[in-house]
Amino acid sequence: EKIVVNDESVTRLEGWIDRLDTEIPPLRHFILSDGCPAGASLHLPRTVCRRAERSVLLLGKEAVEPVVVVYINRLSDLLFTMARAANHGAAATETPW
Repeated sequence: EKIVVNDESVTRLEGWIDRLDTEIPPLRHFILSDGCPAGASLHLPRTVCRRAERSVLLLGKEAVEPVVVVYINRLSDLLFTMARAANHGAAATETPW
């Protein structure tokens, strides 16, 4: 069965991001991919998503539906926000870059 990625999928990810954003301090600078074990571990799939996004973009506009690129981007954003939330919950310091 084919997985459906549509605007509702993107909206769902954005909702999760928005909810987590209310629990963490605003980001005022770039940060390194570190922190507590859970937070640092969540940065790995985030970087894989970013790499996948770049690879999909290199395929050209006709290769995939635009919503797929948006979904991968938002998935990466969600993983980043989850990493920050895990670090915040563990009182781990975010290292500025």
